[in-house]
Amino acid sequence: MNRATPCHSPSAAFSAEKIRVRNENSRFIRRNMIAVGCLFLLSLLTACSDSSKPAETKPEVKGPELLTARSGFQKTYVAARGWNQDARPYRIESIATSDGDGHDGKWAVWRANFGSPAQRSAKGFTWSGSAADGAPSRGINPGTEDSYSPTNSSTLVWDVAFLKIDSDKAFETAQKHGGDKVLEKAPDTPVTYVCDWNHNTNELVWHVIYGTGRENSKLNVAVNASTGEFIRVEK
Repeated sequence: MNRATPCHSPSAAFSAEKIRVRNENSRFIRRNMIAVGCLFLLSLLTACSDSSKPAETKPEVKGPELLTARSGFQKTYVAARGWNQDARPYRIESIATSDGDGHDGKWAVWRANFGSPAQRSAKGFTWSGSAADGAPSRGINPGTEDSYSPTNSSTLVWDVAFLKIDSDKAFETAQKHGGDKVLEKAPDTPVTYVCDWNHNTNELVWHVIYGTGRENSKLNVAVNASTGEFIRVEK
């Protein structure tokens, strides 16, 4: 008896191939869908991460802080009392910078020198609110400590209660005694200030200087720092 030999018809082979191709297409589509989903999720995470970062801003350039003498001095006085409790001033002066002219009694840098009779030492403190090149750094800048003699007539300390007239008022007085004419002829002339004790007359004096220093000034006017009264034209 002859056994029948199995045979595969062309239609059956075609169906199997069709199924295989369909399965591969399905797997390809699933892989693509998974990849697209991952990319979409990644883009969402990146967007959330970027939105959580604060926007970068350029640092703001701070302008100068211009103060009258008493305001600048008060800042140095607090620092000086921290240095020595008996510290008292013997000189206040403005420091000319390119971000001011002193015409309103204000500057961005003020320096005060203090003496400590008990410790026989002296020290200067500078307050700066300047943005100018070469100016001291903002805030209080202590100087170096030096020896101090209470009997030195050029560095006699005085009580802060004597300082009743501020630099802006001293400027107004000086303007009435020749200062206005100086600035009318040369409006760009800086006006600087020095305050110290006159041991001859026993009074606190503002020296209003039309220039950056006494040596090259166009006019110096002395004003009583306790009353605001005109004393004399020094130059």
